[in-house]
Amino acid sequence: MDIVLTGDRPTGKLHLGHYVGSLKRRVEMQNTGKYDMHIMIADAQALTDNADDINKVRNNISEVALDYLSCGLDFDKSTIFIQSQIPELCELSFYYMNLVTVSRLQRNPTVKNEIHLRGFKQSVPVGFFTYPISQAADITAFKANLVPVGEDQLPMIEQTREIVRSFNSIYKEVLVEPTAVLPENSRCSRLPGLDGAAKMSKSLGNCIYLSDSSNDIKKKVQSMFTDPTHLRIEDPGHTENNPVFIYLDAFCRDEHFKAFLPAYANLAEMKAHYERGGLGDGTVKKFLNEILQAELKPIREKREELAKDLPYIFEKLHQGSQKAREVAAQTLDEVKTAMGINYFNGNSLIK
Repeated sequence: MDIVLTGDRPTGKLHLGHYVGSLKRRVEMQNTGKYDMHIMIADAQALTDNADDINKVRNNISEVALDYLSCGLDFDKSTIFIQSQIPELCELSFYYMNLVTVSRLQRNPTVKNEIHLRGFKQSVPVGFFTYPISQAADITAFKANLVPVGEDQLPMIEQTREIVRSFNSIYKEVLVEPTAVLPENSRCSRLPGLDGAAKMSKSLGNCIYLSDSSNDIKKKVQSMFTDPTHLRIEDPGHTENNPVFIYLDAFCRDEHFKAFLPAYANLAEMKAHYERGGLGDGTVKKFLNEILQAELKPIREKREELAKDLPYIFEKLHQGSQKAREVAAQTLDEVKTAMGINYFNGNSLIK
């Protein structure tokens, strides 16, 4: 059975970028029953750039858990756990650090981009700088061979593969090389922000959250950046790199037109009209709003019900963390044995 490891940092509620980029796919994979699913709330990784705001991380553990469950992740079908409760991950990270150079970490495009977004410059915390190594520990601890990610995380998976190859070459074939699982719809790889920025981001505040109210969703869609050259309805417009149409690419299905906009049979017809002129941004945004309302209403309603029993959710997270720790401990034991540092296992030190 394929083993899956994926997760999110609890620095805020999850948004549409998380949903289409990975979360929706995780639920689909879980429900097939064909995968051994491990879903991690990455609080230790969140602390690498929030060490001075522990309450932000603590408070958002429950928010992320609620988002997971409201979207369909299930404690009975997936092992959902909290990263910091698995100390074996820290030990694995420490050993892996010896297999990676500083220059290699500096070349990692994802790390460089995240450092730029956070404005660290030369003051980047060591923990944040080395988080690709920590991520490798997370993945390999569970011997995950599949990791659902967005396109921007591909360099991180490649870094993990390099660490696995180095370890297996130097010591023994113990670790498993992972493969990234990208969204089937390429438009879902990275949703732009509402402001037209390259990425929807909690830190940039340009998101539609899964828990947003109906009114909030409507207001945010109405405020979305579109084609700046499409000033009048009769003006020809551009659908390429237009955030509203990128969202439609990600969420729209032909049946949505029958329900909300019967003047068109499909998205291709709608795009053609916009591009030749005669279709206003207001109509397009209204259509997108209807689609998102239909998609997010059941998620929001389920979340509200789940939030009524947080003690149950935390007990299940505790159980999931205990289960995950058992798996990670077994891998750590195999790693230390391969390295020859399980000194008191069978008197190996004096052999």
